[in-house]
Parts: sequence; C-alpha cells; structure tokens
Amino acid sequence: MESIRVKDLMVPVEEYVTISATATLYEAVIKLEQAQRDYEQKKCPHRALLVLGTSGEVIGRMNKIDVIRSLEPKYVELGDLRKVSGFGLAPEFMKAMMDKFELWETPLNDLCRKSADVKVGDLVATPLEGEIIDSEDTLNKAVHQIIVGHKQSLIVKSGGKIVGILRLTDVFDEIAKRMRLCKIQ
Repeated sequence: MESIRVKDLMVPVEEYVTISATATLYEAVIKLEQAQRDYEQKKCPHRALLVLGTSGEVIGRMNKIDVIRSLEPKYVELGDLRKVSGFGLAPEFMKAMMDKFELWETPLNDLCRKSADVKVGDLVATPLEGEIIDSEDTLNKAVHQIIVGHKQSLIVKSGGKIVGILRLTDVFDEIAKRMRLCKIQ
C-alpha cells in the first residue's frame, strides 16, 4: 500500500456539490437532501457539501451532523468536540453534559426557524491538522490517520489548497480489493 498515494483514491473537489459560505443553513439542508437523493439514485458518490469562500476556494465541508449540531447553539460553549470525538465518552458524562449545558431544551421548531438567519460560513470549522492529509502522502499514512483520528474522511491538500476528499469507504474498498487478490481461504 505504500506505493499508492492519497491522490490515487481521493474524490476530487470538482466532483462534490458545493455551497457558498454566504448561503443559509436552510439552503444547505436543501442541498444535502438533494445530495442524499442523488446518492441513492447513484448519480453522485457522496453526501457532503464543500463550502466555498468568497474567492471560490474550498474552506471546509458540511454534512448532516454539522447541520443538526448547529441547531443547538449551546454546543459552542462546549468547545471543539472534534478534538475529543475518538475518546468514547461514557454515557454518564454525556447525560451530565446535556443537563449542565441545558442542551436541546428549546423546542426543535423554534431552533429550525432560525435556520434562515444562520450562514454556512459561520458554521463550517477550519479543518484540524488531523483531518488534513497531503495528496502525495501514502495510503499507509492515510490509514493510520483515519484509524487514530477515528475519521470517516480526510481533507486532501496539495500546495496548501484543498483538492479533494479521501473517504473511508474508498480506503476500505482498496483494502478489500487487495485482500481478494490474496485469495485467502
């Protein structure tokens, strides 16, 4: 696997559905719903949106969990949860967190009404170092980064610019293909 480069398996930016950072959360929901329909009809191989900055560059990505998380503004008080996502928090801790920060106590309809005022650019987080990989890195490094970071995908950069997404599903498919070639039985 050391001869396979990330760029060989990544999905290029051009194949993703994009949305402007100035679009509303509501517009993002509509695009995510369409991406899901296209995915189910095999018209599109992914379901996330890439967020474009003012000059058209990719500044991040948005998926369904980002939309749902954004409906409860108190999550901001908890800090960047991506940094602890792989630690497996205990159920007691999760409940205590909900109680202490009074999460999801506002009716969902009230939270949803606000979606027309929220801009995608205010929600998209700058990718963390562990979420980014260089297009020239080996698949070995990518697998390690996915496993250790407990990630479903990595943002691929080349020359400081986001050029694609390396998805866990594509990495798994490559590993499965190689296992079949071994004819293990």
